[in-house]
Amino acid sequence: MFLLSEIDSSWHEIFAPHLDEINEIFESLGDSEITPARQLIFSAFSLPITEVKVLILGQDPYPAEGVADGLAFSSGQPSLIPSSLRNIFKEYSDDLGFERPETGSLQSWQNRGVLLLNTALTTEIGKRDTHKSLGWKNLISSILLELSRRDIVAILWGNSARSAGSIFSHKIESVHPSPLSAHRGFFGSRPFTKTNEILAQIGRDPVNWKLS
Repeated sequence: MFLLSEIDSSWHEIFAPHLDEINEIFESLGDSEITPARQLIFSAFSLPITEVKVLILGQDPYPAEGVADGLAFSSGQPSLIPSSLRNIFKEYSDDLGFERPETGSLQSWQNRGVLLLNTALTTEIGKRDTHKSLGWKNLISSILLELSRRDIVAILWGNSARSAGSIFSHKIESVHPSPLSAHRGFFGSRPFTKTNEILAQIGRDPVNWKLS
């Protein structure tokens, strides 16, 4: 069962109309093996909506057990950096001049106003994209609509994110950082520098992207 107390109070008004849908999702899952772990599913919403400056929109969690931590593209296993995240780190280093991080956690970005949101909050362990039809879409659509009304920058990687994020006025778009597509326009796209340039234009402080 999902309770509003699991998320920051600033999200309650958005989530409240979807309580029944969320709990229907959990009821339908039963004892299924899902990822991320139950206590991590809503981790992104510990960041108050009033503090969101940037949205990075993913698709669904990493399917390998124990890797997804509730934040899009972030890895909950310190020693494991999934292939898409490795490519993000390559572009991060090329764009900003920082050393590539040695761990996969993106928690520090979340702490600095970057909402790392997947369009499906769960998937079946070992399988990709298995829960997109469960009912997450309505909740995520409501979240994106509210965010689009605010002065934030949306970083949209891949066709799925670009389609879902078409409502944003301020956005950075490219192909997905997956090894299948990164060489077709993700590398060299400089999303982090460009995002800070847009934030400056709309009167907001830049993000400190440096990961330790």
